[in-house]
Amino acid sequence: MMQWSNYGWGIGFGWLFMIIFLILIILGIVYLVKLIVGREKRTTGETALDILKKRYAKGEISKEEFEEKKKDLTGD
Repeated sequence: MMQWSNYGWGIGFGWLFMIIFLILIILGIVYLVKLIVGREKRTTGETALDILKKRYAKGEISKEEFEEKKKDLTGD
């Protein structure tokens, strides 16, 4: 007679737990990458007014447009 021992559930669902574990590892790595990239974006320190000044200096917008947008940004 054959003896099956403990092989019934272990082989059947072992692969499922392995996939769940790998998915959790991948999600953890993705979360850490997003956290690091998000932190870098916040540390640039460039405000909307700085961007507006650069656009005016490059000649992308006129003086009137610059003054109007500056007024909108500063609330003056």
